[in-house]
Amino acid sequence: MNKKAHDASILNDAGARAAADWRSRDLAVLWHPCTQMREHPDTLPLLPVARGEGAWLVGHDGSRTLDAVSSWWTNLFGHAEPRIAEAIARQARTLEQVILAGCSHPPAVELAERLLAIAPRQAGREPLAKVFYADNGSAGVEVALKMAFHWFHNRGDEPRRTRFVSLRNSYHGETIGALSVGDIPLYRRVYAPLLLEPLFAPTPDAYAAREGQSAAACAEDAADALARLLDEHPGEVCAMILEPRVQCAGGMRMHDPVYLRRVRELCDVHGVLLIADEIAVGFGRTGTMFACEQAPADPCVGGNGGVQPDLLCLSKGLTGGFLPLCAVLATQAIYDGFLDDSRERAFLHSHSYSGNPLACAAAIASLDIFDSDDVLVRNRDTAAKMAKLAAPFASHPLVADVRQAGMILAIELHPEPGATEDGNAVEIANRRGPRMYRAALERGVLLRPLGDVLYWMPPYCIDDGQLALLAEATDAAIEAAAVDVA
Repeated sequence: MNKKAHDASILNDAGARAAADWRSRDLAVLWHPCTQMREHPDTLPLLPVARGEGAWLVGHDGSRTLDAVSSWWTNLFGHAEPRIAEAIARQARTLEQVILAGCSHPPAVELAERLLAIAPRQAGREPLAKVFYADNGSAGVEVALKMAFHWFHNRGDEPRRTRFVSLRNSYHGETIGALSVGDIPLYRRVYAPLLLEPLFAPTPDAYAAREGQSAAACAEDAADALARLLDEHPGEVCAMILEPRVQCAGGMRMHDPVYLRRVRELCDVHGVLLIADEIAVGFGRTGTMFACEQAPADPCVGGNGGVQPDLLCLSKGLTGGFLPLCAVLATQAIYDGFLDDSRERAFLHSHSYSGNPLACAAAIASLDIFDSDDVLVRNRDTAAKMAKLAAPFASHPLVADVRQAGMILAIELHPEPGATEDGNAVEIANRRGPRMYRAALERGVLLRPLGDVLYWMPPYCIDDGQLALLAEATDAAIEAAAVDVA
């Protein structure tokens, strides 16, 4: 062995020891989110990450793993993106944090101005006009729900509007209010005694369409069902909340955008506020800056299409994936409904780090990249390449559906024999998800299957070689799912 190879071997051995040490130290002290900790370290191998580099996660031993899920859908432009990192560093040298109650600072103001300037707009409606900051997506949903209820409370409507409408199979976060309007049993069931009781409307999910039915017709049927639900509860509902275009944690289920137009119309007819949860789908994920923009125009009215919610929740990609931040955008009418001499009529919700200057600076830098790099055009090209690479999976006997909305692509497998809705009938070690996870990880790709659904939601910087690796790892994951482990 020559010296160069010898030195490399020593480094690799040292890196492997460092990775093992980190795994041991981690499992001694950390409780990981969204994880059955019994599955570590065997069923789900822990991935120690030393640093990030573009679409790669780099281990202590120098190994490179493709982050195909954008670190829980947050990362837009790649890890350690230098322009965002530098913006945070500049801000840290000036002002790292200040209370936003009674104080102001430039990044919070500039970010609010820029978000309002690009927010979805709809002909004939007053634009979104005010920004309320929160710490993360779930907190932002809490803000929107409380804001909607409190606005009607301040109006003095009788009877009181105390109900929310949400979609079947929806997910809006893990805090109590956000969990209340979600409909995924695995997350909701245990906490049911603590939760609000919303009205759940049928999902417009195109995968659930009847045989021969188009996605648009399925969406129209779901909208008709929503209309009946609202008719049955007159004056009870203060707001409807939905994830436009894609129910992400619900298995990346996608619906035709005609549903958005119908929902907006029905909310107006019934005097219900519309909350758009674009926490996961905003900032270019579905092909447009915001998914709400994809709603078709009303043929009777014309115009360019798109719908405008009364409350818009933004997080995850808001800061390019660097720091936690949520922005809830509201109409002027909602804001005005809290102006009064009484503090009780004010919206007193607060977070210690509301409008954190560092997070706002990261978000501004992220918006700058959208302006300078023509991100949406590049994303459309990348999305087309993703579609081409994923097309062959549709003919695999284990695959039930391949679907896509912009930079989100999902491959759904036929249900595993004997599995119940949440997989409880299948032993942890034999579930498909962990098998698929391990198979992809062995090939240098981080995937986190949602039950029987493999999905791609990569950083926008992913290149052709990395896309090819992603397809290869996905093929291996599907083959691993097909292995008979009985």
